[in-house]
Formats: sequence, structure tokens, C-alpha cells
Amino acid sequence: MEKYEQLLISLRRVIRAIDIHSRQLSKQSGLTGPQLMVMQKIAQLEVPLAKQIAQDVALSPATVATIIERLETRGLVTRTRSETDKRKLHLSLTESGKAILSAAPKPLQEHFIKRYQNLEEWEQSQLLSAVERIASMMDAQELDAAPVLLVGQIQAEE
Repeated sequence: MEKYEQLLISLRRVIRAIDIHSRQLSKQSGLTGPQLMVMQKIAQLEVPLAKQIAQDVALSPATVATIIERLETRGLVTRTRSETDKRKLHLSLTESGKAILSAAPKPLQEHFIKRYQNLEEWEQSQLLSAVERIASMMDAQELDAAPVLLVGQIQAEE
């Protein structure tokens, strides 16, 4: 087997592992990965603005706005007009949102991050460099991507 075939098989395995976990997350919590990620940020930041969420999760403001609309429609998030600047809408989780968030499974990236951080510094750098090169070779360096392991669901939110 050629090395490029081995590489493509490994990439496909990574994609499948992420896809399987994403499906389990959706099945168990009723949320997509990006929805869960946005809800986690709202809980973490305490009444943030959508703009802050978009910056923190590295998704476009339009994508985050759509996610927030869907979460609000489901009664998981509320928007409250700022007392000091009526143009600003602060976000917060409803009681239902808090309950779903607390029961949601851990994201796959938490497991990955722990293992990655246990590597030696040089090995972390080597992996980062190799994966960045792969992204570049696939002309993917400009794609909208959050630091979360998910497949296909971010575009589904738009």
C-alpha cells in the first residue's frame, strides 16, 4: 500500500470517529455539536453578546446567530435587551437549557486534548505542523472551523 493511501485511510478514520461521536451527542442530548458549544460558552461567560460567542468559538457571527435562533426557538436560550445600550442583546440559558447542558455528554475534544497535552512539547508541535500542512494541501485553511471535533454539522446550522 502506498504511503498516501495509508494517510488517506488514517484521515478517513479520524473523520469517522468524529462523525460517530457527533451522532451520539445528537442522539443523547438532542443538540448538534455547535449548539452544545454555544450553550457551553453562554453558561461560561454569563450573559454574553452573540459577538463574544462567535469570537470565542471561532465561528462566523452569521453561523452563531442561526444557532442562537434555533436554541431560542427550542426554549433553551433567551435574549435580553441591555439596560444601558438597547441595541445589544445579552444571552442566557433558560432552566431547560441548563438542564440539557448539565446532562449532555462530554465533547470528544476533551478526551483528545488531555491526550495531546500529555505529549512532549516537540511532539505537539510536530503534530500541529503536520495537520496544518494537510489542511493547506486540501485548500482548507480558510474554511470556517471551530476548535471542536465535529463533522458536517456546522454548515447544517446555517
